[in-house]
Amino acid sequence: MQMITVSHGETMLTTPDAALALQVLTGLSASAKPPTAPSGIPAIGEYWPGEGGVNGGLFQGGDRPYYLIVPTGEDVEADLEWGGYGQELDGAKSPWDGQANTAYLASSNREHDHPAAQLCANFERDGHKDFYLMARREATFLEATVPGLFAKRLHWTSTQYSADTAYTMDFVDGWLGLNAKSDVRVARPVRRKYF
Repeated sequence: MQMITVSHGETMLTTPDAALALQVLTGLSASAKPPTAPSGIPAIGEYWPGEGGVNGGLFQGGDRPYYLIVPTGEDVEADLEWGGYGQELDGAKSPWDGQANTAYLASSNREHDHPAAQLCANFERDGHKDFYLMARREATFLEATVPGLFAKRLHWTSTQYSADTAYTMDFVDGWLGLNAKSDVRVARPVRRKYF
């Protein structure tokens, strides 16, 4: 006798009756509910009232997931150098934590050396003052979720590659690349929204 096993989560049914297995399987899939977003969260790409920008999506980096908020408008971008050419900076190497990278770069003893990070650290919108220069994995994520928010091509990330280069995100072609820290590229702030 051939046995058929059907499982759903931690529940498992083993039976020789193929019709019963099909019936159970069909019933389980029909009763399964798709995951829903918490109420009050706008769709990806829509403005999030009171949060300083557009919902860029739920990013899985760090200790816990967070939504990336991307401000819009004429005042959100500036063409600047990354800064600190020739300096190896251990505090700006995180591939996913742009907030920590930016805090390190924008600290008082480095503020004039890193204009892209400083611009983002000083940005304010909707009463929020916790903006930062996105890390390379955050930039890659935003390129996948809301590329249309980034009208210009090459944007700095806060992630350093070497003493002379830092990562940039090409929002036109979707490539993560490297540029000299002395090059002028776009600096664009983002912030986090935890739930």
